[in-house]
Amino acid sequence: MTKRMIIMLIIVGVIFGVIFGFKGFQSYMMKKYMSSAAAPAVTVSVVTAATEEWQPQISAVGSLRAARGVDISSEVAGIVQNVNCKSGDNVKAGQTILQLNADSDIAQLQTLSAARDLSQSVYERNKKQFIAQAVSKASLDADAADLKVKQAQVAQQEALLRKKTISAPFAGWLGIFSVNPGQYLNPGDKIVTLQALDSIYVDFYLPQQELSRVASGQAVAAVTDTYPDKKFNGRISAISPKVDLQTRNVQIEALIANPRHELLPGMYATIKIQAGKSNRYLTLSRTAVTFNPYGETVYIVEEKGKTKDGKPALFVRQTFVTLGSSRGNQVAILKGVKEGERVVTSGQLKLKNGSPIVINNQVQPASDANPVSEEP
Repeated sequence: MTKRMIIMLIIVGVIFGVIFGFKGFQSYMMKKYMSSAAAPAVTVSVVTAATEEWQPQISAVGSLRAARGVDISSEVAGIVQNVNCKSGDNVKAGQTILQLNADSDIAQLQTLSAARDLSQSVYERNKKQFIAQAVSKASLDADAADLKVKQAQVAQQEALLRKKTISAPFAGWLGIFSVNPGQYLNPGDKIVTLQALDSIYVDFYLPQQELSRVASGQAVAAVTDTYPDKKFNGRISAISPKVDLQTRNVQIEALIANPRHELLPGMYATIKIQAGKSNRYLTLSRTAVTFNPYGETVYIVEEKGKTKDGKPALFVRQTFVTLGSSRGNQVAILKGVKEGERVVTSGQLKLKNGSPIVINNQVQPASDANPVSEEP
């Protein structure tokens, strides 16, 4: 019985030894295979670092307003008799836009004119009689004063009558009329807007630290999303002498040429001001730079040997860079990258130092010095 028990224990030990040995061998072979297997190549896009001309610019967003613009209204009350123009008309300075009913004012003017003429006759007659010493000097002075009063009353009525005719104070484009014939107007009621659009102002703000880089007469370029491929050129016309206490910004006014009346008051535009001398910098897309607490890095492509099919084996090397100024989707590289080196622009999240890569440049991140928003 003891002999059988020993034999059984030996057999069980052998079986367990074979099982554990096989598992250990399997684990060893798996580790060996995993350690010998190469990491899969990561698909990335790359760009060749190149030097570009950099013109220092100041950017701001401003609002457009007409060089001359006004909401035309009536100075006196009255009923609209005629509207002499249509909405959207181009009018000349002094052109009649609207006529208020002035029948009673004309009649009043005729009455006052008759009284003035009578006073004029009385004064002229008494003036001759004064020379003949037929009337006193006091009587002649009273007649002269009465004539001046009558003349002033006529002038006042003529001025009131002129106010019943609404004319364009300057040449420009009319907006949409808000009145119709027969409508009663109160003083100050808006009739129509008039805007002179041959030149247009753009108002924008800059931080106080930029004041040393701008001056009156400096060239500016305006871009609006209405015409994203067109630049409107102008010059700074005025700089506010006061800095806002809340924002520490200063207001700038620029005059933009608008001969085709493409820019309208109320629109917004992006303003670019060329400030300072141009420089040449090594330029990369912003997406090529990885930001982390230890500094900014990029991945540079390197060739190490050949692949099985004879193609160059590509790997990446992570390196720290020193960044300069930025513009649009581009950033200047001051240190860390040499001209001609290939730099990864997308796919960095899967990379680490020494990772193998495959290049696919069918889709490249934007690298525009002056990007235009595509938002409606």
